[in-house]
Amino acid sequence: MSKRDYYEVLGVDKGAGDNELKKAYRKLAMKYHPDRNKGDANAETKFKEASEAYDVLRDPQKRQRYDQFGHAGMNGGGFGGGDYGNVDFEDIFSRFSDIFGGDIFGGGDPFGGGRSQSRRTRGTGRPGSDMKLRVALTLEEIAFGVEKTLKIKKHIKCETCKGTGAESDTDFETCSLCNGTGEIRQVSRTMFGQFVNVQPCHNCGGEGRIVRNKCSACHGEGRKQSDEKIKVNIPSGVSNGNYITLRRQGNAGIRGGEPGDLIVLIEEKEHDYFAREGNDITHDLLISIPDAILGTEVEVPTLKGKAKVKIEPGTQPGKLLRMKERGIKGLNNSGIGDQFIHVNVYVPKDLTSEERKHVEALRGEAHFNPESSKDREKSFFSKIKDVFG
Repeated sequence: MSKRDYYEVLGVDKGAGDNELKKAYRKLAMKYHPDRNKGDANAETKFKEASEAYDVLRDPQKRQRYDQFGHAGMNGGGFGGGDYGNVDFEDIFSRFSDIFGGDIFGGGDPFGGGRSQSRRTRGTGRPGSDMKLRVALTLEEIAFGVEKTLKIKKHIKCETCKGTGAESDTDFETCSLCNGTGEIRQVSRTMFGQFVNVQPCHNCGGEGRIVRNKCSACHGEGRKQSDEKIKVNIPSGVSNGNYITLRRQGNAGIRGGEPGDLIVLIEEKEHDYFAREGNDITHDLLISIPDAILGTEVEVPTLKGKAKVKIEPGTQPGKLLRMKERGIKGLNNSGIGDQFIHVNVYVPKDLTSEERKHVEALRGEAHFNPESSKDREKSFFSKIKDVFG
């Protein structure tokens, strides 16, 4: 089944701003939330569908890519999007907490399990931070895709304590402030009802336990800095500003917390011979006046090496020649672009006296006179008109 347009899903126009997107998503999320539609598979699907749409349109880079490529630009290679049938409810609320504000559906945790730390479990530490890395690519690498080995300095799990941060598994004690729950709850009553504010425990950092004897190698963090090499496959057709997310390849978490992500930002190097326009490339070719008049065969650069191009007699300055499928292989196999040759004619500025004589001799020739050429063209088309008129 084909996926619906994200703007259609949220019921907004393509020019919708952040507030309009947020308002539209909040309305749909409250309408189709599983707690309000128990056992309704259709409502569950619509809830996930709206969440995916908002996830893309709220992010300027994802939205730009979606506007340009549609759903094809969202699939594969860590570029976002995907089948909303696999969206996790817990992850949805953790990412959109600014909209739901905690217990918006009343009474306590919206999932019924008392979990306020959707990406953290008690006793498993704190999540690691995401990392960003810029990778500059040549046009050739962009055209055909490339595997890059990235060398980064990041936090990795401490091998001495296996990431626990403690000298042994028994060197932990339950946090006395939160009694091991990892969170502090504050209940407030207003004229609108009861509100529960849930915050991570500041004493244990939300872990629910405290290390008594810290690991001497990592000083209790359960991680240490190291140089790492990570391979990433970059597909063909990426553009400047695109990014690839490598899940769990960022900084290791504290005391066994979930690792962050590594976000690879794409930068496009300027090319010596080509200018890029989408999946097409353009090369400026400069030829001599005699070659433009008489025609010739020239060698031009391509993304795969050299190729010969025929210049027809009488080629005019500014003419575009097309080399089919010599451009960039599009993202997600969306086709191969073309290479265009923009022909310019070289006009010398400094002439020798002998060269000047040759040019002066041609000045009076009818074939070198634009006005005479126009008259001949006019005469030719007049004859055609007489024949077919």
